[in-house]
Amino acid sequence: MQRVNVLCTLRFTDAQLDKLRAVSPRLNVEQKTCRSAEEVTAALTPETQVLYTVHAAFDPADYPGLKWVQLHTAGVDHVQATPLMYSDVAVTTTSGIHAPRIAEYTFASMLAFTYRVPTMLRYQRRAEWPTGRWNIFAGHELRGQTLGIIGYGSIGREVARLANAFAMRVLVSKRLVGDMTDDGYRLAGAGDLVGTFPDGVYGPDRLHEMLRQCDYVVVAAPLTPQTRHMIDKAALQAMRPNAYLVNIARGGLIDEAALARALREGWIAGAGLDVFEEEPLPADSPLWKQDNVILSPHVGGVSLKYDERATDLFAQNLSRYLAGEPLMNMVDRERGY
Repeated sequence: MQRVNVLCTLRFTDAQLDKLRAVSPRLNVEQKTCRSAEEVTAALTPETQVLYTVHAAFDPADYPGLKWVQLHTAGVDHVQATPLMYSDVAVTTTSGIHAPRIAEYTFASMLAFTYRVPTMLRYQRRAEWPTGRWNIFAGHELRGQTLGIIGYGSIGREVARLANAFAMRVLVSKRLVGDMTDDGYRLAGAGDLVGTFPDGVYGPDRLHEMLRQCDYVVVAAPLTPQTRHMIDKAALQAMRPNAYLVNIARGGLIDEAALARALREGWIAGAGLDVFEEEPLPADSPLWKQDNVILSPHVGGVSLKYDERATDLFAQNLSRYLAGEPLMNMVDRERGY
């Protein structure tokens, strides 16, 4: 029986590691917790065949036994320029496990803005019952509003499913308009398998046409050279002055200087930002002090179920690997995700 050496560089529990080992007696699963790219490189051996990691700055040519890298992230922009992405080693992601948490975060941000929750908390801290409550807090319901989703992967699809429950109109911008089927990893009951929820689908060349119709816009696209700063000055000027923009993808998708100006000058009403071009967000960023912004420190996908779901996906992929079947969430190097 040929053994397959699997190296995990996260901090999985014994029960999670046993879940992986239970896939097959052929698997030799070892864990070495690594906190940097250098530590991952040091942990690799010529016998490592499968690697589970966040960091991947090593050169696969130095490890001829390596056949597959399972990333602990949905995005691959952090390894885009590494030798791994120019090799023949299979690369897969954890896309799909984040969808419920990030979709809920998206609606938490939208609802907090719509119901003026930051303003409520300011009055609460002052122990003040505001005069003119109607003028301060009256606003639109989500029901009947138009939500635009940029990117229709697992997160975008789960956002659309929740938007349907809120009776919102859903518009989608995606790269391949004619392909609405979700072929990635999907949690039971989550997402939109065949594109049921969108009321309209727009290609990248019609993004501004979609933005002009939206009361809320959610950025959920992968970061690639083609999508960097896709939300630029022109896109922001195409949006409605009442629009609220949420970014739960990558900071580089938005031109932050243009966004700060748009928020300051009222091109749009507000923004909910979990990701930024530079992280941590610099202390001198004007975004910190703008009252129409709700910020969070890249925690939209942080969940107590993250590692459990990640090892569920990895176990399924290990089973596929041993059987010679296609792996889930395989990165397409040409597309960049």
